[in-house]
This record gives sequence, C-alpha cells and structure tokens, in this order.
Amino acid sequence: MSQRRLISSHSAFEKVAGYSRAVVDGDDIFVSGTTGYDYAAMVLPDDLVEQTHGCFRNIASALAEAEASLDDVVRVRYIVARAEYAETVFPIFGQYFATARPAATLIVAGMLQPEMKIEIEVTARRRR
Repeated sequence: MSQRRLISSHSAFEKVAGYSRAVVDGDDIFVSGTTGYDYAAMVLPDDLVEQTHGCFRNIASALAEAEASLDDVVRVRYIVARAEYAETVFPIFGQYFATARPAATLIVAGMLQPEMKIEIEVTARRRR
C-alpha cells in the first residue's frame, strides 16, 4: 500500500480552504493550481511573464520536496485570465517542459483575484 504525504507552501490559505500545495501518493504527485505568488516577498508580481516564471518556481519547489522535477510532469493544466495571454506564455511553457512534453490543456477563466493572470496545475510521476 502506498503512503500518502501532503506538501505545504505554508500559505495560510491552505488551511482555510482545506487543501495542500501537493499530494504525493506513491510515485504520483498532484500539484494544486499554483499562481506566481512570491512567498518569500509575500507579493504577486504585476507582469504576466514574471507570474508565469513564479508559477514554475513554486511548482518546481513542491516537486523537489516530493523528490521529483518538472521533467517528471505527465499532465499540465494552464489557466489564463485572458486568451491573448497565450501568445506570451506558450514559449515560456516550452522552456520549462522541453524535456517532459506533458499532455496539456489551456483554459481561459476568471481568477480568484483580479491581479492574478495565470495559474498552473500539474500531475507528475516519479520514474524509478
């Protein structure tokens, strides 16, 4: 039987909303929708590009805690606040996923806070 482990970003919102940054179940790692919030400075950058890189930094941090990396990602869901953001963020996605090349979906949707421009959710599987 696999052991389930919860990973936290130590955001107060995790406890309030009842979720974890990531859940590790055996070799599977499920990372919650992640924004580009800079937890060290406690700010969300205004710029879309900075927010996108911040998403990947936060996801990579959660994956590292689960003993995995972006190269282990098998599924990704991108959520952007505006369709025209796609042209800007697609090359950034390609930088981070040049090796993994995960199955992907892009969704255009409203965000929880108006300053949020992008959120990324991933599923990874550690390779033995």
